[in-house]
Amino acid sequence: MASGMNIISALDAIKDGLKTKRMKRILDALKTEVDAGSPIWKAISKTGLLSEHNISLLKIGEESGRLSANLRVISIQNQKDKIFKSKIASALLYPVTVLSLTMIVGIGIAWFILPKLANVFTQLKLDLPVTTRLLLAVGNFLNKEGIVAVPSLLAFLIVAFYFIFIFKKTRFIGQRIILSTPGVKTVIQQIELAKLGFILGSLLDAGMPLVDALDSLREVSTFVEYQKLYIFLRDNIEEGNTFQKCFTNYPKVKKLIPYPVQQMIFTSEQSGSLKETFVMIGNMFEEKTDISTKNLSTILEPVLLFIIWLVVVFVALSVVLPIYNLIGGFNK
Repeated sequence: MASGMNIISALDAIKDGLKTKRMKRILDALKTEVDAGSPIWKAISKTGLLSEHNISLLKIGEESGRLSANLRVISIQNQKDKIFKSKIASALLYPVTVLSLTMIVGIGIAWFILPKLANVFTQLKLDLPVTTRLLLAVGNFLNKEGIVAVPSLLAFLIVAFYFIFIFKKTRFIGQRIILSTPGVKTVIQQIELAKLGFILGSLLDAGMPLVDALDSLREVSTFVEYQKLYIFLRDNIEEGNTFQKCFTNYPKVKKLIPYPVQQMIFTSEQSGSLKETFVMIGNMFEEKTDISTKNLSTILEPVLLFIIWLVVVFVALSVVLPIYNLIGGFNK
């Protein structure tokens, strides 16, 4: 459209490059709606392809003659949203993988090896340390009830993970855990600030009112703590308050938005350069996010190694101490 192509020709060009039948049917319906005189934003809203705030941006662009520019904003915004989500996933992938493998190996050792050790120690009639007795008790339990206990444990962990991190009404628990994890907390904050800066800056530049832009920001935000902040900002700014007053009245705002960033927003609000400042904040924290996600695995690696070291030392001492006592008895 920016090159001068009309919407019908543009839809035909898009359809030629599609492979799925479903998307071709959607474009045919979209073309029929537009050809019948329906506004583009209303026709696209019926397809369910875009979120409400993207539809609002389309409507503003169509009514103001900035449709191609606003379409470009929507495209970049959705692309950045995917990038932000992939950065969160990559930040958590390494620790989750290592801990999961550690748990699988630990269950395997406890299920298949410890019961054999228990038989040896029982026949030798050794005086076992508390850690060894605890370890062997786990092994004996898994030897007898492992077929039921292990699948039940895995099912419980899957259900717990779903309710803690995925289910909408309870995922705030998992988000608080993530926001309390050293290293990960910094990455999450930088991603949210990059999203805040880019979305508010681009929406204000596209002509969307600040209150609607904050509501759109709330829709695309992943974390409940930030969603609550954006709702608070939207409601208070709608009442005529400034960003400075909103941030002052919101508890724990410094944990979500650093004070230097707040100062930048206060100053730009007074000087009338709010949208330019938001874009600058978005670019600044996007660069910081790239650096932090690359360094996160380096930060978490010693923590994970320490956890694994504790497990290995516990198992090693539990097995070695009885053998050491046995050798001491032979020497006597």
